[in-house]
Amino acid sequence: MPRLMLSNELWSKLEKILLQHTIYNKPDLRITVEGMFYRMRVGCPWRDLPSAFGEWNSVYKRFNAWSVAGKWLNIFKALLIDPDFEWVFIDGSYAKAHQHSAGAASDQSEAIGKSRAGNTSKIHLAVDAYGLPIAFEITGGEINDCTAAPELIAQLPSAEVIIADKGYDSEYLRGLISAQGARSVIPRKRNSIKGNVDLDRGLYCYRHLVENAFARLKHYRAVAFRYDKLKRNYESVIAMACAFLWLPM
Repeated sequence: MPRLMLSNELWSKLEKILLQHTIYNKPDLRITVEGMFYRMRVGCPWRDLPSAFGEWNSVYKRFNAWSVAGKWLNIFKALLIDPDFEWVFIDGSYAKAHQHSAGAASDQSEAIGKSRAGNTSKIHLAVDAYGLPIAFEITGGEINDCTAAPELIAQLPSAEVIIADKGYDSEYLRGLISAQGARSVIPRKRNSIKGNVDLDRGLYCYRHLVENAFARLKHYRAVAFRYDKLKRNYESVIAMACAFLWLPM
């Protein structure tokens, strides 16, 4: 039997949320979800899913159907119980796209672009004061942090302070954060006339929390290395990984 990820305690918590999102409680539901998590963890092709999880095509079809309906995203949001919005940290990280995910053209959104590393996607992530993921956006690898930031910030209306690195140095973003009633802690670049006299360096030192979150998420190979062709399916993989971090909370 392959190594599983869900203990009885974690499954009892996740099962209630699954049923609340109109997921039918079939006898094989738990093992099907374990199959999805297994593929997220090891990054194997769906066809190579161990037979212990049932017919691979059945597991894939259910995963794809849930992705179309946005169910994994909703499950992740349902697990966000009392996040600490006093400090919110944002950053972006690349995920190299496997050649199978960047193949034939599609009329559906893929969010794969060209960057220094070739075909890549970029995960734009926000974490709370405990370093737990609370929101994310997926773009092509060629999209810089400032361009993707407005959509990510719009998901953080309750944030009191938003902390980011120099990649987010933009007066427009600072104004956007202020308009939401939050304070920005973003260092200015070396060529800035204003400088960093007003930067809260003590708070900025905790920015490693978002880097730590990326490190935890990228333990899972299907997160660190993109195998899914469609954006919606890769979003579901990210949502599953984020949800798994929240399950023990």
